[in-house]
Amino acid sequence: MALDSQRFGLSCAITTPMGRDGAVDLRRLVDHARHVLANGCDSITLFGTTGEGASLGATERNAMLGAVAGAGLDPSRQLHVGIAASSLEEAVAQARAAAEIGAKGLLLAPPFYFKGLSEEGLYAWFSRFFETLGTAARHTILYHIPSVTAVELSVALVGRLKQAFPGIVAGVKDSSCHYPTTEAFLKAHGELAILVGDERLLARAVRAGAQGSICGVANLVPQLLRPLVYQGSEDGTVTALVDEICRYPVVPAVKALAGHIHGDDGFGPMRAPLVALDAEQRKTLFAAFDRIVRAKAA
Repeated sequence: MALDSQRFGLSCAITTPMGRDGAVDLRRLVDHARHVLANGCDSITLFGTTGEGASLGATERNAMLGAVAGAGLDPSRQLHVGIAASSLEEAVAQARAAAEIGAKGLLLAPPFYFKGLSEEGLYAWFSRFFETLGTAARHTILYHIPSVTAVELSVALVGRLKQAFPGIVAGVKDSSCHYPTTEAFLKAHGELAILVGDERLLARAVRAGAQGSICGVANLVPQLLRPLVYQGSEDGTVTALVDEICRYPVVPAVKALAGHIHGDDGFGPMRAPLVALDAEQRKTLFAAFDRIVRAKAA
């Protein structure tokens, strides 16, 4: 598969470094963003699941947006912004902050507090979101992650939204970790950017037409993920690494490993209610990471 500059490509669902006091560490955030962009990522996505986005308030989000834009990154090319809110007002406010800084696009999760939602209810929520944003709405990736939101985005719902909001609904990030679901999105909506969250399914999906990924492992080995995104090449090292990470709570594990690759334990603290890995877990995980990555380099 030839390199295609029109593809979505590889975006790092960037982890959010925090100090022992719980405050976002903007310097570490910027340094890490520069690192992943220099090593294979096309963009970063702030406030995704791996970035603990649902735990960050408006003041923190605005500070992070400003730090990234002020560090020389080009938001119009290199920045996607995660939207995580059940309140329509809050979701719109988050999106407007992204638009004001010139972000390339949005990663929009569904409202997640109420359960058992109907397609009509979800269609109404998304429609009102886009209608309220007006011209500030742009390049939106719908975020399907039912393990976290407990909300399914159906193939039919995506079809209704793309028809109602052409040029705004740009794709779907499928983090169902279920290839038949990814395949269904590809078959029905292949003209959109269908993205894969589970790196173990990425190469297969790319060969079937997927345009890339927004993912957590891009924090760690973006250079290994790029061939999966652009050539659809399978890589047993990536699979082994994801399998190892999944033995732990994933978000704390990715953050700990980000610190490990930088030789900096300042990446470890988590925002409650998430809890950091303990010392023994970190030791075991770091040893496994080093073993897996060294085997690839050998």
